Amino acid sequence: MTIPLLAIACLLLVTLCYAGTCAVSPFGNCRKCHGFGHVMKTDRRGRPKRGKDCRRCDATGKRIRAGRWLYNRASRIYREGHEA
Repeated sequence: MTIPLLAIACLLLVTLCYAGTCAVSPFGNCRKCHGFGHVMKTDRRGRPKRGKDCRRCDATGKRIRAGRWLYNRASRIYREGHEA
């Protein structure tokens, strides 16, 4: 197997795995708060305490994956284009 063919096969496998992940689990953990829904802070002694609510995920701890966002956008445009 040649190197370009192997690279194409690997990219195709990664793409299909990510599409499957987006279909099965469309939401992932927020990158800013790591799924807590709020930013962790520490007090003066270094103990962790609850910070403010995360603005990126609106304190849910979840975000929509990029692939699912693209799929939702494409299907919405398709639906709007085919309405009677």
